Amino acid sequence: MQIPKTNLRWWMLSLVFLATTINYLDRQVMGLLKPTLETEFHWDEKDYSYIVMAFTATYALGYLAMGRFIDRVGTKIGYAVSLVVWSLASIGHGFVKSTVGFIVARMSLGLSEAGNFPAAIKSVAEWFPKKERALATGIFNSGATVGAILAPVLVPFILGHYGWQQTFVWIGALGLLWIILWWKFYHTPEKSKLLSQKELQYIKSDQQTQSESHEKIPLSELLKYKVTWSFAIGKIMTDPIWYFFMFWLPAYFSDVFKMDLTKPSLPLIVIYSGTTIGSIGGGYLSSFLIKKGWAIGRARSIVMLLFALMVVPVMFSKYVENMWIITVIIAFATAAHQGWGANLMTTVGDRLPNSHVSSVIGFGGMLGSAAGIIFPLFIGVVLDTFKKSGNINGGYNIIFFIAGISYVAAWLIIKLINRKSVTEELNKN
Repeated sequence: MQIPKTNLRWWMLSLVFLATTINYLDRQVMGLLKPTLETEFHWDEKDYSYIVMAFTATYALGYLAMGRFIDRVGTKIGYAVSLVVWSLASIGHGFVKSTVGFIVARMSLGLSEAGNFPAAIKSVAEWFPKKERALATGIFNSGATVGAILAPVLVPFILGHYGWQQTFVWIGALGLLWIILWWKFYHTPEKSKLLSQKELQYIKSDQQTQSESHEKIPLSELLKYKVTWSFAIGKIMTDPIWYFFMFWLPAYFSDVFKMDLTKPSLPLIVIYSGTTIGSIGGGYLSSFLIKKGWAIGRARSIVMLLFALMVVPVMFSKYVENMWIITVIIAFATAAHQGWGANLMTTVGDRLPNSHVSSVIGFGGMLGSAAGIIFPLFIGVVLDTFKKSGNINGGYNIIFFIAGISYVAAWLIIKLINRKSVTEELNKN
């Protein structure tokens, strides 16, 4: 079947991309305002750590709760509720007067922001044929990088002209503008009045026709599926590595290469910009192979193995003394993570009905986020130990070694879990 001339599905994806961009904009504001808020509220590092932990813990719980909620009420309502609540929570930061107030605001933000990825993946499963889902996932997932890049531009501007309170309000208000577009234009393909019959047939060309169901699915039922556990393992073993890349790389370049973080950091710009290429490229690659006739499961698996192998070179960072060589190595690793993630998330929609997708994404995301809470504690102990001995680089070498083997190990475990025919799960439905 030829690709239809109408492309409404890509317009629907643009809404998901914008939501993901706003999601990362909102969560980055706090970190960028940290010096200002520390002065305003007389925080020490301990106070700030409580606020960060409040967000991370509720984000983990929110993954499961929001995933279940979105499967229950549907993508349109679920995504809208998630974004309205997180936008109001973000705006609410500008009105709090104490550390406790910020903790409550961050908890509200974490709980509601967790709905973004379960809703986004469910939307992709509804609007795209399986052969295009990884590419669609890669595109909307790149919004995370765009948001992380835009935040350092927008936040200082608003802060300098209007103050920290208005920074939270203005950035948070972007989500409320998005709601207008979402509510007006988003429907499932079957209910959309703008979608041509030809494009609807294309969307459904490689999947079973499924009616939208809001019936609550018992968690015990979801835990019977292999894809639930393979997705969860993938998240548990690789999400903490991504958090390390996101939150510790600036300190790594400062500690090891004496980079001045008060000035523009070109190596970090190169690394984080490359994640967009990895996200979109990773999704495109498996979609390309599927269109060439590869089986869906084989295409996803081979591409994930490729990206897992691309992370391996960071294990050898201790042998590299040139900052730009290690920048390139880390850039490949972070781009590979995004390509890995785009394909990992897509496997859920490949193998389960749309009515199950958000719940499984939520369950796996919860476990991945929980691992992301524990791993930083390990990082802190390792780096503090080596810092006291005067060899901070040795601590980073241990973390990079773990990062280098985590993706290959996750891929092997996923293969082991799915060693039998995946059709047995589809037959249940």
